[in-house]
Amino acid sequence: MMDTDRHPCFSEDARQRFGRIHLPVAPHCNMQCNYCNRDFSCVNEARPGVARAVLKPKQAAGYLDAVLAKAIQISVVGIAGPGDPFANAEETLETLQHVRARHPEMLLCLATNGLELPPYVDALADLKLSHVTITVNSVNPEIGARIYAWARANRHMYRGIQAARLIWERQQEGIRRLKEKGIVVKINTVVIPGVNDSHVAEIAEKVSQLKADIMNCIPLYHVAGTPFADIEPPSGLKMQEIRSKAERYMPQMSHCQRCRADAAGLIGQATDQAVMALLREATSPRASVERPYVAVASREGIFVNQHLGETAALWIFGLQDGKAALVDRRPAPPSGGGPERWAAMAELLKDCNAVLAGGVGTTPQQALEKADIRVVVMEGMANEGVEAILAGHEVPKILLRRPGICGMGKGCRGTGTGCG
Repeated sequence: MMDTDRHPCFSEDARQRFGRIHLPVAPHCNMQCNYCNRDFSCVNEARPGVARAVLKPKQAAGYLDAVLAKAIQISVVGIAGPGDPFANAEETLETLQHVRARHPEMLLCLATNGLELPPYVDALADLKLSHVTITVNSVNPEIGARIYAWARANRHMYRGIQAARLIWERQQEGIRRLKEKGIVVKINTVVIPGVNDSHVAEIAEKVSQLKADIMNCIPLYHVAGTPFADIEPPSGLKMQEIRSKAERYMPQMSHCQRCRADAAGLIGQATDQAVMALLREATSPRASVERPYVAVASREGIFVNQHLGETAALWIFGLQDGKAALVDRRPAPPSGGGPERWAAMAELLKDCNAVLAGGVGTTPQQALEKADIRVVVMEGMANEGVEAILAGHEVPKILLRRPGICGMGKGCRGTGTGCG
């Protein structure tokens, strides 16, 4: 049996002795809350929704091993974003599987908005996940409609009262199913003055009826660029009053520190600089004997200036005396082959650590990364990206670009300006 008293987020005593680590493997979210902005991350921000990097499942497993080798007293591995675990269900479950296989004694937990939780409860129970945190900000659709801008489920977009009603329905189902499996459930509620602050006790009553275990009332955190940015956070006295009313129905947690999606170590303490360095290293693997090269989508072999889907050939670079050196030019698999084309490209590039492209679609990106080939969307001189990757450094941020920002979507014809 696992000692669930070792979970620092659920036990005031445990937080003094045990640390936790959040593995940031879930970048996407399936809803937009009006207090949340995940577009930027300052190292000084201590709040959910931000992370210095996003890891692939295998990278996360390696990063965890490296952190544990530092003899840091970690008792819990969690996934808390920076988006929602179940908007990234495949990555979330794969990561948990790696951790459970390597560290069978470790407590596993995750934090979710609950929208897409229900279908995965059985899988979580099979992995012996012990704790789940669900953020419930409203049990009244009219109040919820003021908090949630939209929710996306079953390939449909929901807004307003319809979105809020769906979110609460899915959350109820998720809590019920988790409790049927004997999993500890914590409820997070963000207290928003003038919106849901007088509604918190009702939330506590409803989740108590669902057999949730503990509640964590979190004061609104000021985040620039959000619809709620101008709302003054509730005072300490107001939070004390709210918790007192909610405590009639639910035990209250009072030591929450609003952890980042990449938090590591003891709650309340800044992440150790050595651990932050390990996180950066995990996203920038060095060249290996098996994968000494980087592939580049380029028209002339000098600039990264082609969308991966349009490239007729890939330029292959290695390192020579610390500088990028061209070693090969390989014809790309012919277009129109669907998933088979990307499987063939993964085979073509099996000796490559990464591929640099001006744009990439979701399907090829997933296919290549599943084959452990990192995909970097950037623009500029190829040698700058190649040398950074093969030396184990981060690609300069000024060169990076996010896929899909051009807005062309399905209208893209391989201009290299992005892909949705």
